[in-house]
Amino acid sequence: MVSHQKTEYVVEAVGLTKVFKDFWMRTKARAVDNIDFEINHGEVFGLLGPNGSGKSTTIKMILGLLHKTSGRLAVFGRPPADVMVKKHIGFLPEESYLYRFLNSRETLDYYGKLFGLDRKTRKRRTDELLDMVGLTQVAHRSIGEFSKGMARRIGLAQALINDPEFLILDEPTSGLDPIGTRQVKDLIIELSRRGKTVLLSSHLLADVEDVCDRMVMLYGGSIRAQGTADELLRDTERTVIRTPRLSVETLAKIEDLLEKSEGIAIESVEAPKQRLEQLFMEIVEQARKDQIETSGAVHGGETAAFLQMEAGDSVGQGDALIDALVSDQQSEGVAKAVEVEETQKAAPEEQARDEVLAELVKEVEEPQRPQVEEVVVVTEAPKDVDVSMIDSLLSGTEDTEDNESQDEEDR
Repeated sequence: MVSHQKTEYVVEAVGLTKVFKDFWMRTKARAVDNIDFEINHGEVFGLLGPNGSGKSTTIKMILGLLHKTSGRLAVFGRPPADVMVKKHIGFLPEESYLYRFLNSRETLDYYGKLFGLDRKTRKRRTDELLDMVGLTQVAHRSIGEFSKGMARRIGLAQALINDPEFLILDEPTSGLDPIGTRQVKDLIIELSRRGKTVLLSSHLLADVEDVCDRMVMLYGGSIRAQGTADELLRDTERTVIRTPRLSVETLAKIEDLLEKSEGIAIESVEAPKQRLEQLFMEIVEQARKDQIETSGAVHGGETAAFLQMEAGDSVGQGDALIDALVSDQQSEGVAKAVEVEETQKAAPEEQARDEVLAELVKEVEEPQRPQVEEVVVVTEAPKDVDVSMIDSLLSGTEDTEDNESQDEEDR
């Protein structure tokens, strides 16, 4: 296993180059151009550079997601594509691609299974990681409901579920609040203290300055500077004399009267440090002056032409534009007033016309139903029937009913 075969470096790159080509095998972009660096065991290594400088490409080659074009690259002394190497790496990408319908516990349990962890270990590590990143109270919520900061927290937890020896963090503090940012930096320092190796890529230079032991700065795929934070940030142009607080009179005579006036000696004479952000911008500016090619965004483009008007032209055109706008507004107001007046005059006529139209529409939509007259049909008797016979039959029926009624009374 990798952990038992202690190598000299965690990552070693010699002449590492990556060239992207189009369909016709023509060079499209030289993302990484012949870089050399190494990452030691137990250190926090910073990978810096503007957009398009080759940081993400370098990380993908270390992970084995991209194949190098030329040069040598080894991770724990093995090729990056070796499966045994991936077992000891934790990775937090710039954008966390997690299953949005799983909750935090299910997510960590899933990634724990991918690393072959047993159920008891998965549960213990899940509880500890959720508590560490502050997601215990929302562990039941699905990942799709998380904010960006919460997604970064659970992403960091999944990168640590396998207890990696080598942790790669790409913009780990992106989207985090100041408290979360401070927690992540403290975690990185603590992991380094415990022998873990961390590769940190970030645009927040203050974060890198706080936690990194060594760093490299890329521009256009090439390394423009590398070394420890102290080496890179040392200002060799100035000298600082550090003493306790002095009075105004003593400061005026500091060069020749320090010992006589205050009775103290200079505590230290050292080269002061400049800010990492300042060094970063100086390296990028120098690379631009050297006309170093880069496939990323170019910093400091020219101002748009319509914003480059001379002061006199701007005032003259501005006054004319204001006058034109005011004139158009006044004309528009007069036109609207005339239109309102004409509308008011024509209101009675339009109202009568609208009433007539409404009646017509009503008649069309609701047509009058035709009245149904009651018709009585009288059927005449057939000509071949003797009417007197019918009358006699009817009278006989009536007599029979009268007799039956009389007999009933007699009884």
